[in-house]
Formats: sequence, structure tokens, C-alpha cells
Amino acid sequence: MLSIVGLVIMFFCVFGGFVMAGGSLAPIIKAAPIETFIIGGAATGAMICGNSLTIVKGTLGGIGKLIAGPAFKKQDYMDVIFLVSKIMKVLKAEGAVALESHVENPEASAIFGEYPKLLKDHALIHLITDTIRLLVVSSSAPRPDAIEDIMNLAIKTHHHEALKPAETFAGLAGALPALGIVACVLGVVKTMGAIDQPPAVLGALIGSALVGTFLGVLLAYGIADPIGNRLKQIVDDEGQIYHVVKQIIVGTLNGHPMPVIIEAARVAIGHDNQPSFSEIFDGLRGK
Repeated sequence: MLSIVGLVIMFFCVFGGFVMAGGSLAPIIKAAPIETFIIGGAATGAMICGNSLTIVKGTLGGIGKLIAGPAFKKQDYMDVIFLVSKIMKVLKAEGAVALESHVENPEASAIFGEYPKLLKDHALIHLITDTIRLLVVSSSAPRPDAIEDIMNLAIKTHHHEALKPAETFAGLAGALPALGIVACVLGVVKTMGAIDQPPAVLGALIGSALVGTFLGVLLAYGIADPIGNRLKQIVDDEGQIYHVVKQIIVGTLNGHPMPVIIEAARVAIGHDNQPSFSEIFDGLRGK
């Protein structure tokens, strides 16, 4: 929602300042539909040409993520700590075999079922279940550092893929000014075809052509670049929850005391959503 407020402020100041300086919006309004069609169509075509269908869908879906913000809130981070702590408690008390049914069918698991929102995040659930599955199927207990390496690689791969929509918007921000020049050049070509017209007509044609350059720069640095930057922030924020999972699993496998494990998981959360030490332990005692 804050992003929308920012866009409104930007448009108000740009066009409002132009009007305050004595400019008329009529030429811009007249030329904008065609110039936007050229620039927006070229940008969309280039995006489709340069990316897979999955990335294109993710880029379009990024608009919704921009409005909604990060998917995980403070309670979600607390819930994932409770969830993974319960799983590791069963592991220590009953052994890895006792977790087989939970990791093979988490939707039917009594443990996972307590956290329906987390259960909907397939990447998060797969990180938990795939890691625990290694403990279940291994003939001997794997080394904690080997598990940590695997989890780090899984988190890195997921993060890299999640950033692609943001990178696409960054690419658009780099391309839009040039596409604006393309639209402007086409306007100049049109103007040269009417070179025998009066100055007033030529001035209107040149003004319409320059709108293309204006829109290309505005769309790049006023919309595409901020959107890409905000999406990257959201992806980085959402990635914290995977590190929380890693800290609890690896800490448990290393035999660290529970307070140390929980604190390592807690400090992996950004300050905006970070629960207090007492909130987590009070929650664990109530589970």
C-alpha cells in the first residue's frame, strides 16, 4: 500500500509541478496513449522474449506482492519456530523413523496441521520435509555440517529464483529510456513528413514526439526501478524464515542447548518482525 502512496505522490508532483509552471497537460494527454502503446508494447515484448513463461508470470504477480508486502509477519516467524522445534523434539525423543509419516504427507500431519498458513508455503514446507527426510532415509546419522551445506544451497537456489521478477523490473528500468527514444524518433519521422506545415503544427508534432522520451524516463525511474527495488526488499525479508528453519535444525543436530538454538533462530529475523525471547519461550511452554 505504501508503494501506491509513493506513486501517487510522484505523479502529483511531476504533473502538478508542470501545471504550476504554466504548462498545459493537453499535449501530453493527447500523445500519451500512442506513446505508451509503443513503449509499453515494446517493453512487454522484450520481457517475453528475454524470459521464460515462469518468470513472466512471476513478474506480473510481483505487482500483487508489491501491494501486499512480505508474506510473513511476526506470528508466522513464531509459528515456524514452534513448528520446527516440535519436529526436532520428536526427533530427539523418538528417532527419525517417527517423523517419516509427517514428512511424507505433511498435509495429514498433526504437527504441520497446527499451522495451516505455513503449510500453504510449499517452498518452506519442502525445505523442512526434505531436510528431515535425509535424516529418515540415511543409514547413519549425517554430519550436521553436511546438512547445513545442503540447506544453505537450497536456500540460495530458492532466493535466486525468487529474485528473478525483481531483476526483470530492473532490466525494464534500463530499457525503458531507450524505448522512449525509439518512440520519440518515430515522432520525429512523422514530423519530418509534415515539414511543410506551419510552425504551430510542427511544434505540436515535436512536442508529441518528446512525450515519448519523457514517458520512457518516467516509467523507468519513477515506476519500474522502484518496483524492482521494493520486490527485492520483499524477497530478502521473506527469505529470513528459511534461515530460521536452518538454525533450529542444524543447532539441534549439533546438540546445542535449546535456549541457544532458539536465540540463533530469533536473531535471524529482522527487527520489524522479531519476537522477544520471552514471547518465544512462553509460546513453547504453552505448546
